Amino acid sequence: MSEKPRDLKPRTKAFALRVIRMYSELARNDTVAQVLGKQVLRSATSVGANYREASRGRSKAEFISKGGDCLKEIEETEYWLELLVDSGCVSATRMADLQAECPGVGVDLIRRLLARLQKEKKVKSLGTGRGAKWEKTEN
Repeated sequence: MSEKPRDLKPRTKAFALRVIRMYSELARNDTVAQVLGKQVLRSATSVGANYREASRGRSKAEFISKGGDCLKEIEETEYWLELLVDSGCVSATRMADLQAECPGVGVDLIRRLLARLQKEKKVKSLGTGRGAKWEKTEN
């Protein structure tokens, strides 16, 4: 893992704040926009909350579990953002930056989890960089 992930606490908080601002700009009289907006609001704000819980985890297993929850939430966020665009509630141009941020946060989360698993000798890297493959160890 040659690239160090960015600090996720401020990154996930900034991401959540951007989603909050996006939600506050959705049309109040558009039921679909409000329903989808609330879903993305919940999932996007859960990413940072779960990461903070993971960081305070009482065990390595708890860190890994909560980190997995973060990945689920960022994937869900990406889905709701896609639906907002595909349903016509928000233009693709207006949503482009938020949609582009989701995979980056996900990659950094995966790097953190793999680093922890590698430290515990539960996985080993079969290469370096973005194309590295990982293998489960016998532990």
